[in-house]
Amino acid sequence: MLLLFFLSSINCFYTSSDGIVELTDLNFDSKVLKSDRIWVVEFYAPYCGHCKSLVPEYKKAAKLLKGIASIGSIDGTVQKALPQKYGIKGWPTIKIFGLGDKSKPIDYDGPRTAKGIVDVIQKTIKKTLEERNGGKSKKSEKSSKKSGISGKVVTLTDSNFEKLVLNSKDAWMVEFFAPWCGHCQKLAPEWEKAAKAMAGKVKFGALDATAHQSISRKFGIQGFPTIKFFAPGSTSSDGEDYQGGRTSSELISYSESKLEDVVNSKDPEVVEGTSSDSVQETCQNKQLCIFAFLPSIFDCQAKCRNEKLEILKKVASNFKKRSFGWVWLEAGAQADVEKAFEIGDSGYPVVVAMSPSKLKFTTQIGQFSVDGIKEFLNSVTYGKGRVRDVQPAHLSGNWLKIVETTPWDGKDKELPVIEDIDLSDIDLDSSKSEL
Repeated sequence: MLLLFFLSSINCFYTSSDGIVELTDLNFDSKVLKSDRIWVVEFYAPYCGHCKSLVPEYKKAAKLLKGIASIGSIDGTVQKALPQKYGIKGWPTIKIFGLGDKSKPIDYDGPRTAKGIVDVIQKTIKKTLEERNGGKSKKSEKSSKKSGISGKVVTLTDSNFEKLVLNSKDAWMVEFFAPWCGHCQKLAPEWEKAAKAMAGKVKFGALDATAHQSISRKFGIQGFPTIKFFAPGSTSSDGEDYQGGRTSSELISYSESKLEDVVNSKDPEVVEGTSSDSVQETCQNKQLCIFAFLPSIFDCQAKCRNEKLEILKKVASNFKKRSFGWVWLEAGAQADVEKAFEIGDSGYPVVVAMSPSKLKFTTQIGQFSVDGIKEFLNSVTYGKGRVRDVQPAHLSGNWLKIVETTPWDGKDKELPVIEDIDLSDIDLDSSKSEL
């Protein structure tokens, strides 16, 4: 036990006289998370060369920030729970726990110098004061422009991101940046040039990830700048990472290439489910298969049915970048499929989203319209809605039990006329019947 204590002591880079608090799995919550101070926390490993190089600068930062912010360190080779909780993948990693919600720390990605650390704390304090004062100063606005928000570049926030980018009819290039990030500042003029060149084709936006952390967390932003491409109709689970160069010409070339992909991409086919093979081919290897049960042709003739199919096609086109299969069936034509999805007699049309791999489904509750179905599918991708297992009694092996039917010929149909029955030769007087 004494040896363990000794080894732990010699591995520690800092002492209390350095003004750096030794944090552990046991004291972290009480000292950091429940504190009303800003905390700078370094996760390190004693064997790490970069960590050793940081020591004099970190000590200097602690002295400069004394009384302003608290400085702590965590030996990640001894304290295992905290590095795991905060997803630490390399040493050293520095996180800033601000004055707001300390469950959402900011990754420090600046230079490993005392000046760099002090600068980010100054900006954190300034930002907090401006927010509490109800607005930004002119100097702050200039700083934002230096970070890439100007001219043709759209300023994105937690509150407008979903409305402007997600489910948009436009393609977007989005930069997630930090005001103190040197690489972001270097990118700014190139980003603006690319935005001007692609105006009317692809929109360029920039989001300050230190100020708008909800969207940043949603897309797993861990370094700056991070650039993502969003195709039209993208949802919260979309967004393609851009790995290319950071010159305007490279950004323009990439944007034009992605735009061409969007223009040339075909709308998915909405298939009539008339056989097990056709439905399996449509749904296999898809994230979701969307089933639409349309009214019987006797209740909804050709014009009515085509209007509903047009709605499905528009929704399918909107989600063409998603791995969805699209199937429509006539009400009553596939009784086992309806029972598998627990579809009652509440009326048609009915829309069901099923995971082919998990055989789980959820049913739309809402209007059969482009907006109504889009809202339903977006809620599914967000993990909302009641999810149920497909009823196994109505499966054939590991797939839906589908009988082969005749495809719709695109025409109206009428119920067959029943000829009048001649009852003249039938004696209906029961009193004359013999026992």
